[in-house]
Amino acid sequence: MTGPLDGILVVDLTRALAGPHAGMMLGDLGARVIKVENPGSGDDTRGWGPPFVQPAGHPEPGARESTYFLSTNRNKESVTLDLKDDGDKELLRELVRRADVLLENFRPGTLARLGFGTEVLAELNPRLVTLSISGFGHDGPEGSRAGYDQIAQGEAGLMSLTGPGPDDPQRVGVPIGDLLAGMYGAYGVLAALHERERTGRGQVVRTSLLAAIVGVHAFQGTAWTVGGQVGRAQGNHHPSIAPYGLFHCKNGSVQLSCGSEGLWRRLCTEFGLDPEAPGLATNGERVGNRQQVIELLERTFADIAPEDLLARLAAAGVPAGKVRTIDEVYGWDQTLSQGLLVDVEHATLGRLQLPGPPLRFFAAGPDGETETTRREHAAPPVLGGSDAEIRAWLAQ
Repeated sequence: MTGPLDGILVVDLTRALAGPHAGMMLGDLGARVIKVENPGSGDDTRGWGPPFVQPAGHPEPGARESTYFLSTNRNKESVTLDLKDDGDKELLRELVRRADVLLENFRPGTLARLGFGTEVLAELNPRLVTLSISGFGHDGPEGSRAGYDQIAQGEAGLMSLTGPGPDDPQRVGVPIGDLLAGMYGAYGVLAALHERERTGRGQVVRTSLLAAIVGVHAFQGTAWTVGGQVGRAQGNHHPSIAPYGLFHCKNGSVQLSCGSEGLWRRLCTEFGLDPEAPGLATNGERVGNRQQVIELLERTFADIAPEDLLARLAAAGVPAGKVRTIDEVYGWDQTLSQGLLVDVEHATLGRLQLPGPPLRFFAAGPDGETETTRREHAAPPVLGGSDAEIRAWLAQ
């Protein structure tokens, strides 16, 4: 119940979101994650807000906690080290000697200037797996650029695919480039740890916000590289499937997806439409006449309230759903059933509910499955909350 990475030690030098998200993923899987922060200020995200939360009875500004920081640092310990101080550098060297994984997202070259370049780390610990995350890659003509999510979303083409139309590009509503880079990074770390079992040596894993976003271009990427077509933002409707998107109805809207001709026929049967109508008989025709399809369905749904429409779509076997607000998601029974809310005890804020890990684990046996998912999680740490403990441990 401690997680598949129990016994793995991760030293997390990262800040903001991409690297901390990778560290949190490894911590969720049972690794011990020691977050190294600057004395006094800590991770940049400790100051990002509002919203902030104040400990009961402590109104002073310095006591507040950023909900942004809380979102990406569960299952970690915090130690403060000044990496320009010789004594603290020696403590980091000792951490590296004991670690299995080191995470860093400094601008390329910064860690080497601090005295912890690739060769130094390998000499300190030949089994060390290092994850290095940058904005645009560690080499190439623009490898030295700083990486910020929204800039990367624009540079990597994602904003050109997002929004109501090609003249109004929009960012995704969360820092998706950072999150994807962290996810790709964590999966690279796991692969390197697996290979270490065969070779006995660690290696460096590198990814970037640019690479992570390009890595999820999916059909939009091959539409260009193979098909020669440049995708453009077109709102809430799929560029290659119709009908697939958000449709207005009486006092609201629903989303539905007809990903096959069979589903299109079910939809038409339920609402008395002709599936063989001119220009609508095949998916390719419907994509070419998307606006006609949208107008037809919205006329059909105009007198049907959202809940009634969802019920009819469900009865017909057509995939559909509502657009929930964030508070509705966390109050939804299905969300709760998947372990996506966890209770933790924070050092200053007390009992908190946090969004939970997205993975569950099960062991199969003669009597069926037994869930082995980690149940107990640690709250994100206060700045330097493990200073004394970790320094004493390193002195042993």
